[in-house]
Amino acid sequence: MSLHSELRSLYLLPKTLSKNVWTFLIKEKCCHFGPDLFRRAEHPQLQLKAKLLRVFNMASRLHQKVALKDGKTQCKKMHVMLNSPVGRIEISGCGTGVHEIQFKENALSQNSTKEASVTCEVCEGPEEMTEPLKQCTAWLQAYFCEPWMTEKLPMPPFHHPVFEQDSFTRQVLWTLLRDVKFGEAVSYKQLADLAGNSKAARAVGGAMRSNPVPIIIPCHRVICSSGQTGNYGGGTHLKEWLLSHEKLQKEKLAY
Repeated sequence: MSLHSELRSLYLLPKTLSKNVWTFLIKEKCCHFGPDLFRRAEHPQLQLKAKLLRVFNMASRLHQKVALKDGKTQCKKMHVMLNSPVGRIEISGCGTGVHEIQFKENALSQNSTKEASVTCEVCEGPEEMTEPLKQCTAWLQAYFCEPWMTEKLPMPPFHHPVFEQDSFTRQVLWTLLRDVKFGEAVSYKQLADLAGNSKAARAVGGAMRSNPVPIIIPCHRVICSSGQTGNYGGGTHLKEWLLSHEKLQKEKLAY
């Protein structure tokens, strides 16, 4: 098949093709042309030059995304389980960064917002942890047992798609981490304003639900404008406990 026919066939294909089909087309029809495509596209027979170039650029971007996704699947994922004052917490990650922090078991009673046992120990995990997992474990242990130390400890790197996309969710999460400190609280509307869009309070709620690393990125500090705690992935009682823990520890440090 001639170059003209191949390019024409690529352009005429529907744009609703699955990613797998597009990936095949990118590899088989686009990538081997390389920069030569732009030179040959000047040929008078290629009247669809502008459209073809748009297809090529779109296909190239998609190929890069697929390659990045394929690279992520090669992570050597590890898990660490902590026994914390609020129950069992699982940290997952690789050598690049922390993937997620998940609450696996809630040890709080429905009526308890007071301080529970202030111990936080590793109960399951590999003998040799990656550096990000070590940093995350140390940070969480300090948060529960010696919260004043969290500002002195290195923040573990994160390795999750939400932090690799240029999105309002990522902007909100970074703003929350940077601007809302231990013992403080902020409303959804206030956080939206801090993130640059005061009308996006509902989107801020969505960003909190997408937070893969709770406690470190403190979505529990985001409350309703009315003063009510609002929803939380680990449950309302857990959110209330975390806020109470920080308030109590901040009062202790003030003396």
